[in-house]
Amino acid sequence: MTALVTIAVFIALGGSVQAERQAVSGSVVDETGAVLPDAVVTLSGSPGHYSTQSDRTGAYVFHSVPPGTYELTVTLDGFVSETERDLVIGTSGAEVPAIRLKLAQLNEVVVVSASKVSSPLIDAPATMSIVTADTIAAAPAQNYADLLRGVPGTNVIQLSARDVNLTSREATSTLATSQLVLLDGRSIYLDFFGFVMWDLLPNSPTDIKQIEVIRGPASAVWGANAQTGVVNIISKTPRETVGTIATFTGGLFSRNTGSTKGSAPGALFGANVTVAEAPSDRTSYRISAGYFSSDAFPRPTGQIPVIPDPRIPSTTVGGGFYPAFVNTGTRQPKFDARVDQEFADGGRLTYSAGVAGTTGIIHTGIGPHDIQPGSILGYAKVDYGRGPLKLRAFGNFLDAQSLNLLTADPKTGAPLQLNFTTQTYDIEFGHSKIATPRHLFSYGGNVKRSAFDITITPAAPTTRNEFGAYLQDDLFFERFRFAIGGRVDKLGNLDHGVFSPRLAMTYKPGASHALRVSFNRAFRAPSVVNNYLDESIVAPQDLHGLAPFLPPALRPLVDGPFPLVCERPAALALSIRRSHCSTS
Repeated sequence: MTALVTIAVFIALGGSVQAERQAVSGSVVDETGAVLPDAVVTLSGSPGHYSTQSDRTGAYVFHSVPPGTYELTVTLDGFVSETERDLVIGTSGAEVPAIRLKLAQLNEVVVVSASKVSSPLIDAPATMSIVTADTIAAAPAQNYADLLRGVPGTNVIQLSARDVNLTSREATSTLATSQLVLLDGRSIYLDFFGFVMWDLLPNSPTDIKQIEVIRGPASAVWGANAQTGVVNIISKTPRETVGTIATFTGGLFSRNTGSTKGSAPGALFGANVTVAEAPSDRTSYRISAGYFSSDAFPRPTGQIPVIPDPRIPSTTVGGGFYPAFVNTGTRQPKFDARVDQEFADGGRLTYSAGVAGTTGIIHTGIGPHDIQPGSILGYAKVDYGRGPLKLRAFGNFLDAQSLNLLTADPKTGAPLQLNFTTQTYDIEFGHSKIATPRHLFSYGGNVKRSAFDITITPAAPTTRNEFGAYLQDDLFFERFRFAIGGRVDKLGNLDHGVFSPRLAMTYKPGASHALRVSFNRAFRAPSVVNNYLDESIVAPQDLHGLAPFLPPALRPLVDGPFPLVCERPAALALSIRRSHCSTS
């Protein structure tokens, strides 16, 4: 009898709890009434926090929602977010009227890179441009260089099938070292050499929500190496990409010139597959994999044309020969995974990891290097966010090998080998608080530790520690907005801390117009190679032109194409070494 009573009470309670949890449904449309699929719908209140996504008909539904008062928010790329407050859900559930979203204007596009705080683009205290998901989807781009080439104020060059360099507001060299690049706030700048290997980004282009480009110094928030600007690539959440997406790209390009003259056309091929699911209101995940390959690009060969010297018309310049090395193509596999866990208090915990590989030519200050198969960059990252609070911890792991195509090792005579293995660990904290109706304070900092193992810097320290903290005050007035702040960084390879200030004033004569005046200062930290490069470079020198000026006994030393070579030390130290020559 006791057991029967217990079971009856359990069934009654279970039925009561089930009865208290009801469905909440509705739909999302645009201003014309057309349905909007893939909109993220969030229901939050004291009883709990729930998320879902509108289906292909624009409809959404929450199952088993307890009664209470909620706030319903709908967001979708390219549209202004809408919020329904004080939504009362009773024991019979609720049917929410259709939510209408309008297209976003300039003053409604939200960015996070300018101050690490979400704000409309028009209020950002820095000059910025946005590459949207729609632009990415429509662009016939093969890499990030193609995507960013049209951003005002940026200079992009591509010297091989994989070698991309980008800077803002300055000329771009064969090794751009002044532009910081981030993926969801995680730096992919390679501190050991001071550059970015763009092809080691593990993301599929279909997973990118937007690319935010800051043109100009940005160390006041992001610290070292944001000297000419910042590129922050922001990915979509798994809930924004529910389903399976497969993309394929391919094409041909002419190679009837230079080093590939007479060759068949070069081929490009790329494929990416993304699978994203949201099995519950609390959990979502995404897995993506991709591959890109390209044949070698042509490069100049032979003799440089002889032309009149524009400075002295009676003389000529040119006549030298382009370095004789073979250009190579590239192969780039990649894999990425992400899991989002959402909590009842509105917090979100994100786990992500990925790996990408590359091969092909990279141009450096000590000549072109051929990145060998098996060179990879992997990462693991954990993010937690709840409102303005942001916590992040990540690790970057690089293992690559390369051969110099022009320089020989003086000890072995083989091509100079550049192997680099690095590990970077970073912990970051950020927060913002409205102190008064006119003051918004944002603040945070990070601790970073790097480990290096580089063949051409044998005397370099194996580890380096970095510390940084920033503070910014945004002051609001009717038509004016001021941003005053700065950041202090202390790096292990610098004797003193570095202060990077920011002062910006924005005047808004109208809701969609702004005039901005700003002052920012930034710095680039010396890389390990900058400080500790210690490698003797042996390069052949054609000295046969000296033969008429030498005694007959010495003329055989310079007879022939390259019988004499000079050793030119490349150590970037403050001491001066004497070069010496030897016969080969």
